[in-house]
Parts: sequence; structure tokens; C-alpha cells
Amino acid sequence: MVDIAVREMTLDDVEQVYEIEKSSFTVPWTKESFYKEIDNNLFALYHVAESEGQLVGYCGMWLVLDESQITNIAILPSYRGHGFGEKLLVHVMKAAKEKGAAVMTLEARVSNTTAQNLYKKLGFQPGGIRKNYYSDNQEDALVMWVRL
Repeated sequence: MVDIAVREMTLDDVEQVYEIEKSSFTVPWTKESFYKEIDNNLFALYHVAESEGQLVGYCGMWLVLDESQITNIAILPSYRGHGFGEKLLVHVMKAAKEKGAAVMTLEARVSNTTAQNLYKKLGFQPGGIRKNYYSDNQEDALVMWVRL
């Protein structure tokens, strides 16, 4: 069983979340972006995952009316493949539903079949392609959605 605790992210988590971000994405968000999301964006809700006192992942979403949009989800590389991402996303999906969301969407790189497989396992379905979505290499994004 995966030992994980999920809770809402606070400003005190930003430094560690930023380290996860940098280790996960070729074009990471800035620390300032996370501070603004937590402090100023009324539509944003971020969660962090902890295991044995270590922050191992995070997931952010925007909630607008009955729609939720995953902004980012990331797990520290050394913790991937052990169910942390799945447990985190299941928790976030439940939180979105509890706050009135009826659907959730996200984008995944078309080459990221590992992430796509997780999303499909949790009920997400392909919904379209965003051409040249990623700024680092102009890779397309697969839009996926699920009813909550």
C-alpha cells in the first residue's frame, strides 16, 4: 500500500513544489507563479502529496462553475511508478467533485503515454488535440476529460 497523505497546498510549500516542478518539466513555472496561484487566484486549488514527511508531488486545478481544469501534476522522479500520482489525482478528482465540478479536463503531451495510461485508468477520455501546445518543442497536447 502506498503511504501518502494529500492536503491543500500552502505558501510554505512553494519552495518544495518548485523543486518538484523543475525536476519534472522542461519549461517549469516560476516560484512567483505558484505564489500568485495560492495567494491571488480565486479559481485555483492546489494539493500536495507527502510520504514519510517528504513532499513528493503536487497537483493544481482551476475550478470555474462546474468545470475543473488540471493545471499541472507532478511527482518527484524518484517516487514515480509507485502509485503516488494515481492517489494524488484520485484525491484531487474527489475534491473537485465535492466543490461542485461535473467535469475535469487536462492536457498531456502526445508522447507521454505513461501519463495518458494513468488518466485513462481513472476514466479520462481523449477529447481532441491542441496543435503545437508545448513551447519547448511545439509538441501537440492531447486534451482529455472525465465526468466526475
